[in-house]
Order: sequence, then structure tokens, then C-alpha cells
Amino acid sequence: MARRESTPTTPGSRAVVVDLIRSSGPISRVELTTATGLTQPAISQIVRKLVSDGIVRETGLKASTGGKPRVLLEINPRALYAIGIQLGFESITLVATDVTGGVTGREQIDGAGLDEPEDVTQRMIRAYHRFVRGLGLDTQTIAGVAVVAPGPINLRQGFVLGPPMLPSWVEFGLLGVLQAKIDVPVIVDNDAAAAAVGEFWSRRVSRSTTFASIYMGSGIGAGIVIDGALYRGAGSNSGEIGHISIERDGEPCFCGNDGCLERYASPSAVLETAKRSHPEFAELGLTFEATSIMRDFDLLCRAAVVDFKPARALVETSAAQVASAAVTLSNLLDLDHIVLTGPAMAFAGSIYARAMRDRLSKSAFSRRAHQISVELSTNPRDSAAIGASALILQGSVAPGHGPLLRPNP
Repeated sequence: MARRESTPTTPGSRAVVVDLIRSSGPISRVELTTATGLTQPAISQIVRKLVSDGIVRETGLKASTGGKPRVLLEINPRALYAIGIQLGFESITLVATDVTGGVTGREQIDGAGLDEPEDVTQRMIRAYHRFVRGLGLDTQTIAGVAVVAPGPINLRQGFVLGPPMLPSWVEFGLLGVLQAKIDVPVIVDNDAAAAAVGEFWSRRVSRSTTFASIYMGSGIGAGIVIDGALYRGAGSNSGEIGHISIERDGEPCFCGNDGCLERYASPSAVLETAKRSHPEFAELGLTFEATSIMRDFDLLCRAAVVDFKPARALVETSAAQVASAAVTLSNLLDLDHIVLTGPAMAFAGSIYARAMRDRLSKSAFSRRAHQISVELSTNPRDSAAIGASALILQGSVAPGHGPLLRPNP
């Protein structure tokens, strides 16, 4: 048999190796060679660098069928940390995670509300420094900070381009302000996209899985991970399933389209419908104010779960509409794993998951070829902040699959 030549390593090769070690648990160099198709010298070179960087550590031995036992490799959780900040209308959440995506700290402060973007950004900066000090983190161990917000986002320039709940943020240069006051790499990204990476990373999903998460906060979005990397599209605003039309000539949407899913199934849309039937919902304590959409939706979902029939009917209608959009997403991408996440899934996630499983089992084009797994996030409220951290970690330890992190100018 001809001897395989050593192959120069690339960031993509390192990303593949990191993904395998992350998703497979303790694994040997021999198993990495077999799984990746890279040469043994290439694997040795990549692993040697990962060990020297502290990202991977050797742990235990695995019995061999011949020769000496194989040394096993695993991710070192404490090698680096990342900070994720979720910018929302009602609250701003900060989390710190380790390399595996495990949360090591969390703080919540007042949301953006109707305050000026400059004031809110300074509040985030002060909260970041206080948060890091409180956790006792050395900035040398912080790989970076990611701030995520509802889309659309100008990723390159770090602008928030105008979600309806944050109209005053249109083309505000968030990234530049943050970079001037935070001394580690900073990125700005979309909350739904970040949530997908966080679920993929912390669940140890295999890179061979065609994966998506559907995120419901004040709006509805999705993130898609293919071959271990977030699918971004031309302008890094892919996965906007909230703006799939479900009603021809339907309600106009802020995006310029008509009949969008978000205009019918999002928390604000569901509450609009409830408001029109206000006497039925008076006992729930709903305020129907723009400043308390998620609070009101939580109350409505709690009522739905305990089978208050008017609330149950509204939530089930929303779930059926989201499930219909999930079929479209699955048919386009041939998904095999979907996670439902976001604050709106905190109380009624089981209703949405059941509707989606039922609809996919009956209508997904690929249903006879393979099963499409539908799961709920274990931490739906913080998933975007955790995902923001995961974006930083992926870009740090698996370059080629994550965003390119540059030192602040």
C-alpha cells in the first residue's frame, strides 16, 4: 500500500478536528484520522497545536486491539471564556461561557426600551466591565464579546438596521462604540443566528447534521448550521422564516412583504388577537402594552398550558403556523434536527414542539427517507446570549467555521 503523504493543515482542517473532539467526547488520534480522512502526520500536527494552546487536553487511555493503548483527547472547558450580550427591548442579558458552551455567569439589566442607543450602549459597556470583574475573569482568558440583536444586521459594519421594536437603532454604529471601550475582540450579530450556533455547540451536535433552530422572541427567526458552520447567505441575514408569507394579500409587514408569518404567529401578533377579545382574557392580567410583550405572552402561555381554552386556542394556532413554516424550511434544506428556542418557548414550548413534530411527520418531503428530530432548548430565554458566546468560541478555537475575530482597532 502506498504511503499517504503529509497534508498541510488549514483552518478548515483544525475546525473539523475541533468539531469532532467537541461532539464525540474523548476520542483518539487514530479515530480522528479515520473520521476526517486527514493523514496521521496532519492530525498529529493539529492536535499538538491544540494541546499546546490548551484547547484540547489528553485524558485517559483506550484499550487497543493491537499495540499500546491509545491516548484519548477532549476539549478543555476552562481554556477560554466568551461573553455574550443579548440586546432586547425589555431586557439585556449577559452570559459568560466556557469552551463547551457551559454557562459560568449570568446577569440581566434593563433593556433598550425607548432610550437612546448611545445611552443603552454605555449601560452595556459598564455592565460588561462590572460582570467580568465580578466573575474574576482575566481579560487574557476572554476570547471576545458578541452582542446580538434582532435583525436585520449589517454584520460587516456592525449596524442594527431596524427591527420594529428598536426603531431608533437604525444604522446606529454599535460595533464602533463597543470597540472603543472594550479591550477584547467584539462582534455584532443576529440573535436567531447566534442561538442556532449556541444550540449546535453546547448540545455537541455532529457537524454531519443538517441543523436549524427556530427562535421566537418578539419576532420569529431561524439559524441554520451546515457542515459545522453557520449558513449566512449574501448579507448574513439568512433564516428569516418570520418573513415567509403564509397569507396571500395578508397583513402588511415592516419588512415590505405582505402576509408574513411574524404578523400572525409572533407573540405580539398573538397578543393583538387576544386584545380584540379582551373580555375573555381580563382575568389573566394582560396589559397589552408594547413595553411588556414577553411578560404578557408568558401569562398567556401559562394559561394555555393549564388549558384555559381561549388562550390554548390562540397558542395552538400560532404553533400550527410556525409548524407550517418549519415544513418549508425543512423542504428547502432537508433538515434532520430542529431545536425550538427563544423566550417565547419558555412556557408553551411543548405545544409548539408537538405541533411541529406532527406536521413534519405528515408533510415533510423527506419524511420517508429520514426522521426530523424536533427538540426544545434547555435554556430558551438565554439562548441568544449563550449563542453569542458560542460564536466567539467557535471563531477562536475552530477558525474556518466561526466569525473571523480581529483585535480591536
